[in-house]
Amino acid sequence: MYNVATRGPFKGLNPRVAPLALMLVVIIALLGVYRTEQLGAVVGDARAFVTPLLEWYYVVIMAFFLVMVIWLGVGRYKNVRLGRDDEVPEFTTLSWLSMLFAAGMGVGLLFWAVAEPLSHYGGNPFLAENGNQAAAADMSMVLTYFHWGLNAWGVFALLALILAYFSFRKGQPLALRSALHPLIGKYSHTWPGDLVDLLAIVATVFGIATTLGLGIQQLEAGLAHTVGLSLEGDRGLLLLTALLTVTAIVSVVAGMQAGVQRVSQANLWLSVALLGLLLVWGPTQYLLALVVQSSGSYMQNLLGLSLYTHAHHLDEWHSDWTVFYWGWWLAWAPFVGLFIARISRGRTLREFVMGVLLVPTLITFFWLALLGGTALHAEVEGIANIADQVAEDLTMATFATMETLEPWLIAKSGAVLITVLIATYLLTSANAGIVVINTLLAHGSTEHRAIHLILWGAMIGLVTGVLLLAGGLEVLQNAVILAALPFSLVMLMMVVGLMRALEDERYAPRPGEHTVAPSEPWTIPPDRVHEDFDMDDDAPEARDEDDDPRRS
Repeated sequence: MYNVATRGPFKGLNPRVAPLALMLVVIIALLGVYRTEQLGAVVGDARAFVTPLLEWYYVVIMAFFLVMVIWLGVGRYKNVRLGRDDEVPEFTTLSWLSMLFAAGMGVGLLFWAVAEPLSHYGGNPFLAENGNQAAAADMSMVLTYFHWGLNAWGVFALLALILAYFSFRKGQPLALRSALHPLIGKYSHTWPGDLVDLLAIVATVFGIATTLGLGIQQLEAGLAHTVGLSLEGDRGLLLLTALLTVTAIVSVVAGMQAGVQRVSQANLWLSVALLGLLLVWGPTQYLLALVVQSSGSYMQNLLGLSLYTHAHHLDEWHSDWTVFYWGWWLAWAPFVGLFIARISRGRTLREFVMGVLLVPTLITFFWLALLGGTALHAEVEGIANIADQVAEDLTMATFATMETLEPWLIAKSGAVLITVLIATYLLTSANAGIVVINTLLAHGSTEHRAIHLILWGAMIGLVTGVLLLAGGLEVLQNAVILAALPFSLVMLMMVVGLMRALEDERYAPRPGEHTVAPSEPWTIPPDRVHEDFDMDDDAPEARDEDDDPRRS
């Protein structure tokens, strides 16, 4: 039914999208290799050109996506199930929430958990110039929570919900083009759908490359700090990128799902060990108080921050932070959304939204408060001048924080633990990225040929290395922001498609609630006001419409 090649080099993939996506990625990579400075300049100029638009456009659509997904979880369609009406969830609630934790934790949190709060502590547009350290520390955590909180998970949850709904409820392939079916019908399986998949793949490649690039830079710093293995310069970055790429490709092609799963489980327990280390040997009472206080301040400021556009300032703070994060989350959405959709079969929209929005957000807040809070405590109390180290080298922020712990063995253990976590998170992210891109190209199929896994693993590694060579962090940020712009338009169309499809759904098949949308106004005759009506929702469609007691 769906257009996939049955033979040839692209067997099992969309024969139109696969070569176009590959050609586009190769062209970008070649430009980066042979025109490194020019590529960096072009990306930077393009970012500067669209920034005035993005400073309000990204703000509006991210706020809209969050409101939309909350409404889906509490509104009239909250009891619609991602599957058949009688279908039970594929995974237990505990297993499902555990996998959501795996989706929420990543190498980006290790990179920014200290670097971002300390950067905001050094200056942000919401601070009065009175040198109030307590206010500066509190606002730095609020801004960090904002960039990693409900707005980010709102876009992930919305895309995942759309994918799961059309796949498990409507029998469409687990692909982004499926959401266009209510809008354009059969044409969703022709060139309009191809364009949607192409944009999603390009955005995913750049989103993954940005994440891997940040992690590789931090891994290089960690190896130098913990074991004295210095790999400074472009050669060191390229070597680490090559090693990561080869390891990820080998593990995926060899079918080492069990091994990758064990690595993911190890990530969970290593992360718990790191947080436990900070709670026991760090400023425990301060950290626990910070979690509570920062969460309250975040909720108090959420609405204003969600619509903040930096209109009265001329500096680059909003562009460098909020616009970058919103672009990153939009580009990362196909990757995270596809994973969340795959594990959420059988959930109602209410269960889905409550789980995907709240659980990863709470875990992220706790993580940020413990890592970032330890650094802030050291800075405010004069134990260490971490802010200056962050300003000089973002990759050293987390390791500088570990050095504030006592005794020395604990500080060293924390640094080694972080280095190991960076390496394992990089590996699992690269593995998942390879599989997700092939899944997008194969209309949601989970069966992939080894040659395709090798090819796209190499492409991800190549783009990551090229962007690192072209200018490191700045080019990575600019590239992901630009890649997310066209995909944001795709997401808006997908939302419209979802709303069209939901018009055919029952409101909320629960006792005491309407099970079908009224087709016309109705009233109960005065002489029947006290009559007990049958509200059995097990088979509402079987009732003869003429006998429906709700009609006058």
